[in-house]
Amino acid sequence: MRRFFVAVFLLVLPLAFAAGTRASAQAPSAPVGDPVAGKVHYTFGNTSCSNCHGVDGEGRFGPALAGRKIPYARFRAYLRNPLGRMFAYPESELTDQEIADMVAYLDTLTAGAKPPTAEWRTPLPKMAPRGQQLGVGIWGCGQCHGATFDTPRHGAAEVTGDFEWFKRMVYDHTKAQREQMAMLDPNLPRVTPGFGGPATRTPPRMRMGNYNRGRLPESTLKEIFDWMIDLGRLPVLTARVTPGAAEAGGATYSIAVTNAAVKDKGVGVEGVRVALALPAGAKVVKTTGEGYQGVSHDEEAKADVAVWKIASMPAAAQQTLTVTLSAPAPQLRGRITWDTPVVKADPEVDFAYSATGGRGRGGA
Repeated sequence: MRRFFVAVFLLVLPLAFAAGTRASAQAPSAPVGDPVAGKVHYTFGNTSCSNCHGVDGEGRFGPALAGRKIPYARFRAYLRNPLGRMFAYPESELTDQEIADMVAYLDTLTAGAKPPTAEWRTPLPKMAPRGQQLGVGIWGCGQCHGATFDTPRHGAAEVTGDFEWFKRMVYDHTKAQREQMAMLDPNLPRVTPGFGGPATRTPPRMRMGNYNRGRLPESTLKEIFDWMIDLGRLPVLTARVTPGAAEAGGATYSIAVTNAAVKDKGVGVEGVRVALALPAGAKVVKTTGEGYQGVSHDEEAKADVAVWKIASMPAAAQQTLTVTLSAPAPQLRGRITWDTPVVKADPEVDFAYSATGGRGRGGA
């Protein structure tokens, strides 16, 4: 069954382009495309087209685009109103000029058959439940959001999102995502991704467009949502490690732990365990912060770890922990786990030290 759906998907794009020919007379004149700019628009982090269509347009989950010499009018018509399993890009997220740039870039690539061994960016796990089959294997959401939808689950935790929230995020994403981003405290570290495209772009680009209810039925979306929520809304916890003031007896480091969810709306977290791996030979001289548990050996980390247990971190809460070590340790790393909410996938957040402060998973 999965092969059948994928085969249909691969056929839809050429058929849609043919339909686009009939509408091309109404399309605006093609701007002159810049292939250098087009490569930037195409890549991951800007539009994320390469997640489905391959880094070099060779095709992965989606059909190959490289060197097919698809006319601008057809390409634009499909991006504005696709007939397959892709969302639609409105002008606010992908301008006509940017579309022309991508066409020019794809025309510079060599056409060829999609490699028979080309794997999807996110393969469908074996024995996947139906909701995951739909979200990863049929609609391709997992090509950007991963096999366990960690980014949408983070987004759901930011505001305790329900199915009504999920529908808006899918059918009216370019508006709903901007509204949610505006709710986040700008003084807290980001966990969910922000805008794509160059920082100078006005307005900043949402990398995902809007799905059509007629092509992605609400009943299908509900199955995907139910599977996602069964995995658990994923707390938006993050940590940053920064050096503190130098001391005669050692080196002090601060660990800023944050629940970056929207205050009074997001998911609170109980029993937050912060474990900082210690370099070989390093000794803890002193610590500050709630719930210091001491040093224990962690087999998975293959190191001794200094551990704190924070009882509760409601949405938008921050905790600062400090540790003074007997010697400088520039490669500090650690992990956050929690007791509740219970999640079935992605149950930890890794963090690491850097000169500008470490970031938890997905931090921006």
